[in-house]
Amino acid sequence: MRGNDQQAYDRGTSLFSPDGRIYQVEYAREAVSRGAPSVGVRTQDGVVLAAETQSSSPLLIDESIEKLHKLDDHLGTTNAGHVADARQLIDYARRMAQGDRLRYGEPVGVETVTKYVTDHVQENTQRGGTRPYGVALLIGGVEDGEPRLFGADPTGTPREWKATAIGGSRGELQEILEDGWSEELSLGDGVSLALEALATVVDEVDGEAFSVATVDTETGYGTMTDDEIAARVEELDVETDEE
Repeated sequence: MRGNDQQAYDRGTSLFSPDGRIYQVEYAREAVSRGAPSVGVRTQDGVVLAAETQSSSPLLIDESIEKLHKLDDHLGTTNAGHVADARQLIDYARRMAQGDRLRYGEPVGVETVTKYVTDHVQENTQRGGTRPYGVALLIGGVEDGEPRLFGADPTGTPREWKATAIGGSRGELQEILEDGWSEELSLGDGVSLALEALATVVDEVDGEAFSVATVDTETGYGTMTDDEIAARVEELDVETDEE
């Protein structure tokens, strides 16, 4: 194959290569793998969303690093990859959630809003003049009294999970989640499992290195304070990358 032909496959978002690949989508997935990790854990009484928010500079204001977002009273999300792309998808998900409330007078389902987002993401993998979103989302919430957790990646594929990770060090995080997850997990246990996983891939473990949100089946979406996270982290017995 000539070099120019290869570049055509490389640059096009609506062209398959001869071996059935869309290179721009693969590049988007690589962007996700280079992002700060996030974790989602489904438990008996809610969903835990946790993310690494460790500052890359002592001059950076920690509060400006936003990795957890409320979509509705019963619905939250976290992301890994390009933050600007994430903001666009989060705003889109919020509009869809508000639209369903206005139209039907009830909260949108977790699976429904995930498929709204993934349909939108998938359009950018088949249309010229655009590029795929370089971000993955974890969307967790409560639907008909039951906690549910979904993932959405740059291909536009929705998948439901019991627990999963996105972003950097995903393989390592996934192993910890697979070893620690069980059907009997409480919401508090889910927080500990999420923090235990993230603590193994950061340089310095403290309360400010992570953000945690929970979506409780009774009380809905809420976030934990730095002090609450620090207290949980102190209870953990993990080896960090620095160690």
